[in-house]
Parts: sequence; C-alpha cells; structure tokens
Amino acid sequence: MSFPRTVLNDSVIVHPPGFYIIGFQMYPSISVYFIFLAFVYVVTVLFNSLVIYVIAFNHCLHTPKFLAVVNLAVIDVILSTCTIPSMIKIFLVKDNFIPFNLCLVQMFFYYAFGTLESCALAILAYDRLIAICFPLRHNSINTLQNMSCIVGLTWCFALGIIAFSVAIMNRLSFCNSVRVLSYFCDYAPVFRLACNDYTMHWSVASLLTSLLLVGPFTFILLSYVSILVTVLRMKSLDSRVKALATCVEHLILVAVFYIPLITIFTIGFYLRIIDTDQRVLSLSLASCLPPCVNPIVYSLKTKEIKTRALALVRIEFGADRFKSKSRRVLPVKKK
Repeated sequence: MSFPRTVLNDSVIVHPPGFYIIGFQMYPSISVYFIFLAFVYVVTVLFNSLVIYVIAFNHCLHTPKFLAVVNLAVIDVILSTCTIPSMIKIFLVKDNFIPFNLCLVQMFFYYAFGTLESCALAILAYDRLIAICFPLRHNSINTLQNMSCIVGLTWCFALGIIAFSVAIMNRLSFCNSVRVLSYFCDYAPVFRLACNDYTMHWSVASLLTSLLLVGPFTFILLSYVSILVTVLRMKSLDSRVKALATCVEHLILVAVFYIPLITIFTIGFYLRIIDTDQRVLSLSLASCLPPCVNPIVYSLKTKEIKTRALALVRIEFGADRFKSKSRRVLPVKKK
C-alpha cells in the first residue's frame, strides 16, 4: 500500500491506536533509576508547592521578582508531572503503551512547559538586569503589572506555538513501526516513524529549538554581560559583591538547566560519540532534575523565602504540639 509523499496533499491519513515507549528497555538495573525518579518527583512537588504557598500568602513577597519565582515553580510542577509519573507507570505496571491522542497531549505539555522553563529563566535574568543596571529606575520599569504582562505573553506565545507544532502531527501517517525510542512521546522520534513526508515537522522542530531554547539562553548571556560591565564600573568592592550575590541563585538554575542539555546535544548531534540508550537516559535526567533543584536553590539562597518557610514550619509544628497537649486526659483520682 503506497502513500503520497507530500504532507499537504495526503488523501489517506493512518493513525495507529498508540505508541510503545521503549527508551528504558535496554538497561538491566533500571529499577534503581525509577526509584530515584519517584524521590525526585516527591521533592519537586513538595518544595515547589512550598515556594508557591509562601509567596502567595505573604503580601510582602508580591513583587516582580517573586512573581517570576512563583511562575518558575508552577512550571516546574507541571513539567515534572507530565513525564515522571508516566515513566514510573511503565516500571510499576509494565505497560509502555500510550494511546495516540494521549501521546500528543503529553508531547504538548512537555514541550510547552519546557519552553516556559527556558523563558522563565530569561525573565529572572531580566529582573536581575533591571535591578543592577538601572537601580534608580527599577521600581518604575519593573513593576508588578509589567512583570505580569511579560509572564502572560510568554505563556500565550509558548502554548500557541507548541499547539501548532503538535497539531500538524495529525497530518502524518504511521503505517510501520510504532516503537518510540525515548522516555516519553518525544516529537522527533515520533515523526521519524511516519511513512509520509515529514519535512515540515523537521523544519518546525529545528526552528523552534533555535527560537525557544537558544533564544532565551542568548538573552541570559547578554544580560549577564551587561550586569558584569555595570558591576565592574562600581567603585565600592562591597557594592560589587552585593550585586553579584543577588545573581548566584539564578546562575545556579541556568547552569543546572542549560549545561546538561547543551552538552548532550553537542555530543549527540555533532560529535556523535554517545550511545542512543545513554542519550535517552541522560536527557530524561536532564529534564527531571532542574524542577527539583530550582525550589531548593531559591529556598536556601533567598532570605525572604527561607525565613517565611521556616516560620511556617515552626507555626505548624507548634500547632501540632499544642493539639497533642490539649488532647491529653489527666487521670482521675479515686476517692
């Protein structure tokens, strides 16, 4: 049975019932990795939820900087939820089949919130850029309203562009293999299984990788070049140290997110010295660890969040102790 080779003129579109995720079948001791993933997911949800709660219910933290932080925390929770539970399900239930429509849904959420993660780091770089390079105009430029608009625009842009790229997957026919060599319904491994022309999808994937990953990373680099120039112009050494200290937590997040991805893609696509199975495992680790590390870094390095989180724990602990004491019943003495 033959199919036309042009995507736009396809008269017959064949969609399979679903796909089989086979990225982890070659590792004999993969169970240890899945136990580690379960731990990572629990830590990710708990710490990001704590950051969201602390910022949401403390009005003194309703500032542009902490709006950007809570935006990153929300993205981290959703990004982890769209991949880690499905990977754990494959290990526990031994069922690696995912229906076609659910595959597209997972693909959309992963790439949309992966894009938003990259944009969120760029937004935090913008916050540091305005705070250090324009300290006298910081409150007038970087207002809560302006930050809300920036965050909203990035969400609309990311969700819209990824929705388009996933929607065109419906124009592909799958008449041969349905085995996806990845840890989720990955975009490129899926469209490469098509038996009709996927040139458009390859072009979209290449363009969006450059636009949505390299673009924010380039903005972050340029921001820190400007920050470094401004810091070196400061006369006081104490002022330089204080200015750079406010960037430490953000630089850690940027390093944790971008360095593994850049390293894996450089080794895999240009040097071609990495095994396919090792690439799948490395990419899964690179996508699961940043959402876990982000809230821990901000909780430990940001004084406002750390102070209020500790106060919240003390209040809850004190309330539990008070309840336990109030429930004690004194023995009644017999006359």
